[in-house]
Amino acid sequence: MSKKSSGLGAAKKLAKRRATFRWNDKWFVKRVTHYKERSDPLEGASQASGIVLEKTQIEAKQPNSAMRKCVRVQLIKNGKQVTAFAPGDGAIKMIDEHDEVVIEQIGGKMGKTKGDLSGIRWQVIKVNSQSLDALLKGKIEKARK
Repeated sequence: MSKKSSGLGAAKKLAKRRATFRWNDKWFVKRVTHYKERSDPLEGASQASGIVLEKTQIEAKQPNSAMRKCVRVQLIKNGKQVTAFAPGDGAIKMIDEHDEVVIEQIGGKMGKTKGDLSGIRWQVIKVNSQSLDALLKGKIEKARK
């Protein structure tokens, strides 16, 4: 088993050793390689707008058996397609194809999916520049295009 260097001239060797072993830490690797910026369809932004291509249903993971209502969205900024969850009871009825929606991250741990939604990291917060929450609560009516 190798022992760490010690003594008066050991600082450079210890610093080099630390730099080598930092690459075993996944958070260090993700940070210095800019993993998030390269793989994120929102390109680091907290929210993005897009056009609804289709409405879909995703089957929830075990032990739940629900069909979660989602929409397939094409982002305006870069043309990438993502699947976004429509939160709320009857929210999918407020969203039509070709509507402009604003999506944000869903808030799962470490930027991953939340709860029983597999592979879905985004949720719809606005439809045609109107709050989805306000539409569901009946505070406003959906605007005509």
